[in-house]
Amino acid sequence: MSRGRLIVVEGLDGSGKATQSKLLAEKLQQQGYAVRQITFPNYQSESSAPVRMYLRGDFGQKPDDVNAYAASTFYAVDRYAGYKADWGQFYHNGGILIADRYTTSNAVHQCSKLPVEQWQQYIDWLYELEFGKMGLPSPDGVVYLSVDPAVSQKLMTGRYKGDESKKDVHEKDLEYLARSRRAAGWCAQHLGWQTVECTAAGKMRSIEDIHAEVLQRCLPMLKTD
Repeated sequence: MSRGRLIVVEGLDGSGKATQSKLLAEKLQQQGYAVRQITFPNYQSESSAPVRMYLRGDFGQKPDDVNAYAASTFYAVDRYAGYKADWGQFYHNGGILIADRYTTSNAVHQCSKLPVEQWQQYIDWLYELEFGKMGLPSPDGVVYLSVDPAVSQKLMTGRYKGDESKKDVHEKDLEYLARSRRAAGWCAQHLGWQTVECTAAGKMRSIEDIHAEVLQRCLPMLKTD
């Protein structure tokens, strides 16, 4: 391959991003590709400290207590640290990165704090910050896992075994999650993301069924220039 590839699996909480990212990476490895899976935020890295402080409520108990532009920098710095210290060389050597979240998550979650008429202006600023000023690689494709909000809430409740105190400031705020879903739909439409509908008749589709569609949508993203 002439250059690396970066495919992002995006979605709101409870959409199965981690599972689908893992399955996609494993499938591509089986097909002979050099693949690495990366996840954001990287909670194991010191660079994620501002993100962790933000999510546990150190800067305020509601997402809107930290404005979209300030919050975006927390996540951008974490990505930059990983790029410089970990996965950047693999990418530049032609490797394929499967990212569970990326700059696209800033787009979704921070747009939801802004009026709709400011969304494009914010996206322009965000992409110039991360891909322009910071020099991070831009995705070759984004797969957005769309999940019915009622289904995702049930999945999150199950994840924490009913203990609501374990949810972060995003997960606790249902109105914020609804805004994020609207922002995600807008981003998918306006930024050219591939949308995979993960629910049908009020239930999640099977993991295998979703994986098959994700793979089918991602293969064209691997074509060389």
